[in-house]
Amino acid sequence: EVQLVESGGGLVQPGGSLSLSCAASGFAFSSYAMIWVRQAPGKGLEWVSRINSGGSFTYYADSVKGRFTISRDNAKNTLHLQLNSLKTEDTAMYYCAKGRYAGTWPITSYDYRGQGTQVTVSS
Repeated sequence: EVQLVESGGGLVQPGGSLSLSCAASGFAFSSYAMIWVRQAPGKGLEWVSRINSGGSFTYYADSVKGRFTISRDNAKNTLHLQLNSLKTEDTAMYYCAKGRYAGTWPITSYDYRGQGTQVTVSS
């Protein structure tokens, strides 16, 4: 059974930082590209960042480029997202998701998503 469990969210002031993690199990983590997506209240799902299976290629949405950093530890089956210089508009539920097909890049779809971790940016 595929499981994705996010952690690390919380309340932070504008300009602050957070570190999100996603513990993956139930599949060959090192064979799949992974994604961080987010959903703000009343808005649609936004693909925030993607990383290929080996961690050598990354992609960021323009809204977070230069502020967020995606990484992965294949030895520990863990995906990370470092959030710096946070803005109020970054407030959202953040989810990690598994790419649909092993070994593909760029990634265009996912098949599993975790329950999410809430990030709230407010003064």
